[in-house]
Amino acid sequence: MQRRDFIKGSAIVGASIASAKLVSESGIVSARTSRKIHRIIQADRTKVGTLPILRAFAGDHTDYVSPYVLLDEFGPVAVEQGADPLRVDAHPHAGVTPTTYFLKGSGHHKDSLDYDFEIGEGDFMMFNSGKGAIHMEESGQKLHDEGGLYHGFQIWLNMPAEHKLIDPTTTVNRTEDFGKIESDHFSIKILLGELMGQKSAVPTLTEAFYYHVILKENGKVTIPTNPKHNAMVYSISGDTELIDQHTLAKNQIVLYQRGDSDLELYSKSGAELLVLGGMPLDERVYSYGPFVMNNEQQIRQCINDYNTGKMGNPELVNM
Repeated sequence: MQRRDFIKGSAIVGASIASAKLVSESGIVSARTSRKIHRIIQADRTKVGTLPILRAFAGDHTDYVSPYVLLDEFGPVAVEQGADPLRVDAHPHAGVTPTTYFLKGSGHHKDSLDYDFEIGEGDFMMFNSGKGAIHMEESGQKLHDEGGLYHGFQIWLNMPAEHKLIDPTTTVNRTEDFGKIESDHFSIKILLGELMGQKSAVPTLTEAFYYHVILKENGKVTIPTNPKHNAMVYSISGDTELIDQHTLAKNQIVLYQRGDSDLELYSKSGAELLVLGGMPLDERVYSYGPFVMNNEQQIRQCINDYNTGKMGNPELVNM
């Protein structure tokens, strides 16, 4: 395996703009504090390694998605008992924090920081790559032994310029680290940030929020946000009504304008969503493959560090 095999080009691949879909009878009454919609985007199907994914954005729409830079949904895909793992071979990252969240199944993570572990349903991993590290990802031992669905998200948080060259770290967070909200209309798991008096114990390098929201039948929720923050909602399943009678369908993401606070969400038959956002970094982004930096010289340094082994040995990580 040659190190240069992993540096093929930019990870920036745009997604499709979705055509507007309106509901005939609204379950939402917009208020003066309701956020206005910027754009609704349809996620595109692609593959990373042997893993099928849906990509909502990757390096584009920065003004509306920062501090995030990429959103991939992997699966759901059925894994047969004893089958070869779905796998993304050892590859480097620098200047970005890939997060992995499992809805179903299990995963195996191994990296050049000497971490080698399994993560499973409900777990949340953050790989703060900093000045550079290598990791490998594949479906886990439990799925191999028992079979089942493999489904989750890899979403990248950009690292602020002042943290781009810090030492890399890997952390895994479990159920007890997350805030939870339950009501007759919805349930919310707070992976990052805080909401309605509940908060996550997971630290971040920049202001960011990440909520897993389940709307029950005829469920409605108003999610307040900082008007200076970006905000977006990705539909995992079901149809969700937004303001102005727009509908968010499965595998679509809505990006909101800044300046107002509330995200108004309603579903007649129920829906499952991710709600994300945070303070825009307002810093120049240079992306080349898995490296996300602030200028071309930093990218060239990342490539050199990777090719000279300063980020670790991909052969050892892949074992």
